[in-house]
Amino acid sequence: MGTSKTDQPDAGLKSLNHYSSQLPLWRYWPRQKLIPLIRYETPYLAWVQEKVRTPTLDSYFAFTANLGTHTFFMVFLPFLFWCGSPSMGRGLVHILASGVFWSGFLKDLLCLPRPLSPPLQRITMSGSAALEYGFPSTHSTNAVSVAVYALALLGSPDSTLSAQVTFSLQAVTYIYVVSIVLGRLYCGMHGMLDCTVGCAMGAAIGLIQFHYGPAFEEFILSASLKEISLLGLLIISLVRIHPEPADDCPCFDDSVAFAGVMLGVDVSSWHFADIWVGYPSGSIPYDLETMGWIKTVVRLVMGVLCVFAWRTVTKPALLRILPPIFRTLEKLGLLLPRRFFTAASKYTTVPSNLKDHDVLPDISDISNIITTMRHPRRRAVSIGPQSEADAYETLAYREKRRRESQSGSNRPSPVAEGPVKSNGTPVLSRKAASLDDYEGMMGRGSPSSSGADMTFDMPTTPFPELDFEAEERDEKEVFSQIKKPRVRYDVEVVTKLVVYAGIPWVVIEVAPLLFDLIGLGTQ
Repeated sequence: MGTSKTDQPDAGLKSLNHYSSQLPLWRYWPRQKLIPLIRYETPYLAWVQEKVRTPTLDSYFAFTANLGTHTFFMVFLPFLFWCGSPSMGRGLVHILASGVFWSGFLKDLLCLPRPLSPPLQRITMSGSAALEYGFPSTHSTNAVSVAVYALALLGSPDSTLSAQVTFSLQAVTYIYVVSIVLGRLYCGMHGMLDCTVGCAMGAAIGLIQFHYGPAFEEFILSASLKEISLLGLLIISLVRIHPEPADDCPCFDDSVAFAGVMLGVDVSSWHFADIWVGYPSGSIPYDLETMGWIKTVVRLVMGVLCVFAWRTVTKPALLRILPPIFRTLEKLGLLLPRRFFTAASKYTTVPSNLKDHDVLPDISDISNIITTMRHPRRRAVSIGPQSEADAYETLAYREKRRRESQSGSNRPSPVAEGPVKSNGTPVLSRKAASLDDYEGMMGRGSPSSSGADMTFDMPTTPFPELDFEAEERDEKEVFSQIKKPRVRYDVEVVTKLVVYAGIPWVVIEVAPLLFDLIGLGTQ
């Protein structure tokens, strides 16, 4: 899970000139106002990280971060539909889809970077964690929105749970949300600004769903064909107006995926309410006393296999079918191309072995995911520029320091040198560092390392004062070691939208029919 040369660049970390040329003024101006806050808090985050880090906490926060990911929710949300809680399932889908979409919307709108490493160390079990922009934190948005919604339901007068069960579930919810949000800071993946805004978005989304979700669900289940069609067009329109990022960032991919999930859930629920007569609110037939635990487990396994089968078959089929259609539409001038996506006229076929960062993994990836979850110590700990974009930010920050040095203002304090290995890698130690030391680390850079080669200590900034002329000579060598992101194809957008819109259709309409056919229904 360590960083390799084939990794995509960390998004959001290019020079000021890059963003001033790529973004309109109304997006560039707030970005420039917020960047000083991100840089200001970085030394403080590094100081706290050094003070509290232990191997046990590294493993705990790296592991619990998986519980706030899109993949975790996508795998387990179908269980609610198949086990008699479709209303809660739809509510959580709306919450998570809104959180992922709008946090991704803001990320691509402002293109703000994550806090610099060094001085922070980045701890993660996800190889693609640094590819997105940092502001706001989607993990925080997801966790807080789910927690607020769950706590509101538990405290509702309509709750039928006992006081002891309610208290236990509330305690678990608080532990969950605190672990996710604090873990983002501890792991060096986000700053206070990212998490604060993410939490605020999540709280707003959770409260909106709690207060207005039932009315929206009633509208979905009783809507006319015209009304449900207009809702579908609205969701697709939101995908289209998603901001174009300045870097090749996967935020848009996540937004498309969850927009597709919301579209599929609403349309399938609307249609399902008509085909299953006699079940309130279009709920999928289920009764634990009638079925028993063994049949329930088999039912869940069969349903999950249906979901993976849909994705495994549909995605490659669409990648073969869509390119000729897109070429025709392109000739007619009916396409609106997006930045970083290659037009169909410029390629013949889409490779079958695309390395994606999908919300839902392939069946072949399941064994690796289980192995990683069972061994939480298999996390990556990275220090320094991991990619081309990190290198851009390193050079940009060095330029900032050079201007300050030349003007004689805000000169960084000298940084003590420490031991260095023969290959130039700094030796990590427990020596205490001051805030000035951590600020001095910013923009210096150091080789990235995997978790297997790292200790759990912060570096002591073993770098001499900057030789800017030497750095300029080394610039070409630095960038020559970093490979560009893979080619992305225009048909991938529609493919992702169709595949993820189809997943709720499989969950809500196809799987229940299969359950009845193989004797896993309630009849």
